[in-house]
Amino acid sequence: MKTNLLHLSLALVALLAASCAADDTADIIINDNSTTINNPGGGTTPEGAIEIGGTKTADFALEIGKEYILTQALIMTEGTTLTIPAGVVVRANTGAGNYIAIAQGAKIIAEGTSTEPIVLTSNVSTPAAGDWGGLIVLGKAPINSVVGGDATSSSEIGGLPYGGSNAADNSGIIRYLRVEYSGGAADASSENNGFSFYGVGNGTTVEYIQAFQGKDDGIEFFGGTVNASYLSVVGCQDDSVDWTEGFSGTLSNVYVEHGVSHDKAFECDGFNVDIGNNANPIFFSKPSVNNVTIVGRGSATENEAVRLRAGTQGIFTNMLIQGFEEAFDLDGDLGDSPTGQGVLDGNLNVTDVSFSDVLVKLKNDTEFTFGEGDFIFGDGNGTGTNYEEWKMGWTRN
Repeated sequence: MKTNLLHLSLALVALLAASCAADDTADIIINDNSTTINNPGGGTTPEGAIEIGGTKTADFALEIGKEYILTQALIMTEGTTLTIPAGVVVRANTGAGNYIAIAQGAKIIAEGTSTEPIVLTSNVSTPAAGDWGGLIVLGKAPINSVVGGDATSSSEIGGLPYGGSNAADNSGIIRYLRVEYSGGAADASSENNGFSFYGVGNGTTVEYIQAFQGKDDGIEFFGGTVNASYLSVVGCQDDSVDWTEGFSGTLSNVYVEHGVSHDKAFECDGFNVDIGNNANPIFFSKPSVNNVTIVGRGSATENEAVRLRAGTQGIFTNMLIQGFEEAFDLDGDLGDSPTGQGVLDGNLNVTDVSFSDVLVKLKNDTEFTFGEGDFIFGDGNGTGTNYEEWKMGWTRN
């Protein structure tokens, strides 16, 4: 979807035009609203606060001790760097068009600490999930929604290009950063997430991040190879952790806690089900996921903790799943969504997992024949992540 982009520089226009030629999804449409504040609602600008937003064609650095209000989309273009020091808080006015995007070839250097995290939040006195957009990072690592070399796809929010052939692409450093009250809906089918990683490469550092009280997904990976560790998702209303389009990174130390409104803790797709299987026979998603704790609201009220579908593969190790009717729900078929084949081939399974207040450990809706013993190894041996240790000082509950 294409929504409310600012006027881009001629250099970025040329870049996007070239990307569209190789894009298997819809073309990018750039709207010139350079003189219009994009969705300026919500909150006020206190005296001395600095309003930020717009498309940046040079490096942009925030400063310690200053207050920032995001009044429109902030888009960092190729070759630029956004720097956010530890302890800085950015408050966003309401609207899905208020988000921060790091385009292909740009970088974000956001290095908080456990005592001084960086916070991206709502500029509303009584904030709520969906108040604003979120953080979007776009890289040049492989995706399977397009075919051929450096072909790119277009992001759901902003219509920005992502994907390519550089698995080691570097989009910067994100450390000790919390996104709150994100997930604003652009239309009936397009919503922001807390963190959206589009084709981000493993040269990027992502660790100690939290998505808190989001309207849509907490953290979503659209292809790419980025490795991320110490991930906290609390109270997001759709899926907490989501992957698709051939994501193949490693996720380590993940904590998910459901609120009253929620969907899956993990929703994992081998390809983008919204556009169909462009992957076959290239590659499906296949990340490694280690040290995971998932806390639901009880087997009487929750459905699946982890949904695996659309041919996804993945190796899960050391999990603790608490308070769900179903722990793992596998969906697929014998055609272009061969999720079950991954189980039979040893490319989709979980080792060392413990269940508490879970009625069904495995539901097989893949059309392939296998049982718990083919998918679950080390039942009762999982301890999950030590969230009490690494959450101190920078997360919200």
